[in-house]
Amino acid sequence: MFHHRTSLRAILQSLALSATLGGAALANPYPQPLGPKGFHPFDERQAELGRLLFYDKILSGNRNISCGTCHHHDHASADGLPLGIGEGGHGVGPERVAAPGDNAIVKRVPRNSPAMFNLGHTSIKALFHDGRVSVSDLFGNEFNTPAEEWLPRGLDNVLAAQALFPMTAQAEMAGQPRENEVAGASNDRINYVWPILADRVRGVEGYRSGFVEAFEEVETPGDITIVHIADALSAFINAEWRSFDSPFDAYLEGDESALTAAQHRGKDLFFGQAGCAECHSGPLFSDQSFHALALPHYGPGRTRRFDPYARDVGRMAETDDLEDAYRFRTPMLRNVELTGPYGHNGAYATLEGIIRHHLDPQNSFDTWTPERVDLPEAPWLNAIDFVALSDSRERARIRAAVDITPRNLSDQDIDDLVAFLHGLTGTESVHGRLGRPETVPSRLPVDK
Repeated sequence: MFHHRTSLRAILQSLALSATLGGAALANPYPQPLGPKGFHPFDERQAELGRLLFYDKILSGNRNISCGTCHHHDHASADGLPLGIGEGGHGVGPERVAAPGDNAIVKRVPRNSPAMFNLGHTSIKALFHDGRVSVSDLFGNEFNTPAEEWLPRGLDNVLAAQALFPMTAQAEMAGQPRENEVAGASNDRINYVWPILADRVRGVEGYRSGFVEAFEEVETPGDITIVHIADALSAFINAEWRSFDSPFDAYLEGDESALTAAQHRGKDLFFGQAGCAECHSGPLFSDQSFHALALPHYGPGRTRRFDPYARDVGRMAETDDLEDAYRFRTPMLRNVELTGPYGHNGAYATLEGIIRHHLDPQNSFDTWTPERVDLPEAPWLNAIDFVALSDSRERARIRAAVDITPRNLSDQDIDDLVAFLHGLTGTESVHGRLGRPETVPSRLPVDK
């Protein structure tokens, strides 16, 4: 291990000199520094429009939830829940509750709400836990998505494509078919939703003038389409949550004192013996690939149409390849301290918990109990919340799907890894750039 008072620049120079002299120099295990040059460009006016739309409930079927409800500034662009309460809930973050009654939710949001940090980076080619939105020309519209050939053409990037789909999901923003025309349209065919929402936006004066000013091709409000709305949302997310001002970033730039002694030990474990960097690699701390971890399943899951009960087969639902069963996308780790619970379904409340699961996935799966998650109360959902865990065959399939190698680490090692992950937390960037608006053009209430 390098002495902490030795400068990183001196170390790298020494390695380079050793290589020049024919010595056996070790490769630098650390990622390249992250910076603004790696991100998609954005238009400031479009980003401001996207900021308003992100917090405007006009994009939901019942006008009662926005993107910002589950990706809120106060909760580091996530919601702090293992599985969220989407359309039909009240409150924000861990305080959000499911309302009973005639319009009670019929299921929880199937997966954990991911944070938004650095999603505008050009290296990202697939989004969602299962990668179901990805860069591809399979359908002649630049992206492979659940909308297939019905996805509108002209979207700026994969982040803009991704922004379209929460609007179509019944549990997230659309609502139930009996409740509103958006949900009814989604039930008929996914792309029927977007013209309805675009028409809503065109009817609000603040948006009408804003889109004409922000998009050259929008000459009159009648030209506004869902593509412009998605591009504005993408511009906002891209511009708002760029984070590369953590202590570890300072370390990469040569300030070895930016990390504590425990964080240095955790760094060496992360990039060495613990094997974390085998998947959490590169400047974004993700290989952008999919891996099975034997995470215990609960909640409704993202079931396929023919699944007999609530379960989640992960990437396999997108590829129809048995090899992809129970595999999920490697999450990016910047600001991970702030964005628990962890796992694609929030099965672990703490960083220590998810690290220990990685060290011995099958034993961790066997000993996990439902008491480990704090789900928002919805008693009418109790019967299905943990149904998959009671099925011995499904348990066996999940347990057998493990892509990572068990490791032996001490309690001190785990503490040091947690300390290093805290060293990936940004400073000013964690608050966003423009912040949450106080009001939106539709005059619908903004979640605060």
